Amino acid sequence: MSVYRPLSDRLRPNTLEDYVGQTHLLAPKRALSRMFEAKSLHSMIFWGPPGVGKTTLARLIAHKSELQFISMSAVLDGVKEVRAAVEQAKLHRKQFKQGTLLFVDEVHRFNKAQQDAFLPYVEDGTFIFIGATTENPSFELNNALLSRARVYVLRTLDDDELLQVLERGRALLEKNLSPPLSEGEGSSVELCIEEKAKALLIASADGDARKLLNHLEQAVDFVEPDDSAPQKMVLSHQVCQEVIQGGVRRFDKGGEAFYDQISALHKSIRGSDANAALYWLVRMLDGGVDARYLARRLIRMASEEIGNADPKALQIAVNAAQAYERLGSPEGDLALAHAASYLAVAPKSNAVYMAYKAVLADVKAHGSYDVPLHLRNAPTKLMTNLDYGKDYRYAHDEPEAFAAGECYFPDDMDEKLYYQPVERGLEIKISAKMKHLDALNRQAIYKRR
Repeated sequence: MSVYRPLSDRLRPNTLEDYVGQTHLLAPKRALSRMFEAKSLHSMIFWGPPGVGKTTLARLIAHKSELQFISMSAVLDGVKEVRAAVEQAKLHRKQFKQGTLLFVDEVHRFNKAQQDAFLPYVEDGTFIFIGATTENPSFELNNALLSRARVYVLRTLDDDELLQVLERGRALLEKNLSPPLSEGEGSSVELCIEEKAKALLIASADGDARKLLNHLEQAVDFVEPDDSAPQKMVLSHQVCQEVIQGGVRRFDKGGEAFYDQISALHKSIRGSDANAALYWLVRMLDGGVDARYLARRLIRMASEEIGNADPKALQIAVNAAQAYERLGSPEGDLALAHAASYLAVAPKSNAVYMAYKAVLADVKAHGSYDVPLHLRNAPTKLMTNLDYGKDYRYAHDEPEAFAAGECYFPDDMDEKLYYQPVERGLEIKISAKMKHLDALNRQAIYKRR
């Protein structure tokens, strides 16, 4: 009995000419093409989402370069397997005078010690190293390993490339279809896929060729003969829909895609694009992100991007978070959309955010100044005798409820202008009020002189 092999494995190309995608690396005069022309192979890191051909490309590079191919998985293997691969590479070179390409899938899952284990053998040429990762290498891989390998970004496959993969998968599955009983042995069968079914399969793959082929293989189990042509088997849109059953968007809750989409949402709100903000919000909700996390981020954006230009923005963001807690999904999702769209169109000011950062820098740089005596409370007689609260001016007793010329900074610290309102929204009025109070301060100081 033959061992089952997934369609994605059976369809794996044997030559670079049959490889689909990554033309930005493989087209003439591109990075990998120049590498082959120069016959100067180097260690590499392939960074990209699942199903874009990282493993296949590594295999084809080994084949084209006439190298032994050893594959490892950081999920399943450890330092012991690394050492075994090193010995195998050394023995192969000794016996067959041939080099080795060592491929490590999910390399980011190796810890620092495991990643360091590769370094001596990469440097002495025991093997060419190719690591594959779905995570940002600059965050997940050691600098020592990164310095010895070039990082290549592999892109998701576009619709035309996925259509090529789909057609190849269809042709291979067609060969294995059994003809209807009425047709007899030796009859050929034609596998047809409805155009709407093709579009759905490609959309559900979301750039992932492996997912596309898995869905196709499952769906073909339910093909039906065409009434007008029994030798023709038809894969319908309805069957594909039942196989896919939702959840078609790619969303990595802990990886690069997650942070990229959060960044896109934040920047859409900062850029006052309500439509884009709603797109990224819904995209993440549909992909399975924790809606409470999104609610917290919206609250943060209300303070960081809008601040006093429209204080109501913070209230709306907090209310949306509370509404979600009461309703949950999907009803509460609308409250988050309400908040995101409001934040996007609200007047923008990062003045408070910038002031906060400037104050924090001063606090860290200069340590803890003492509180001036006149600003201290004096709840006891001893404190009063020590001049706590002496000469404090109660602002409500002064004109405009403002103690003109008073200083509220530490005695050993120069007064600073941290908060500088922008000329947008409510901060226009805040700016005017601050200028008026500053004029009163300067006038009071001038009179003292």
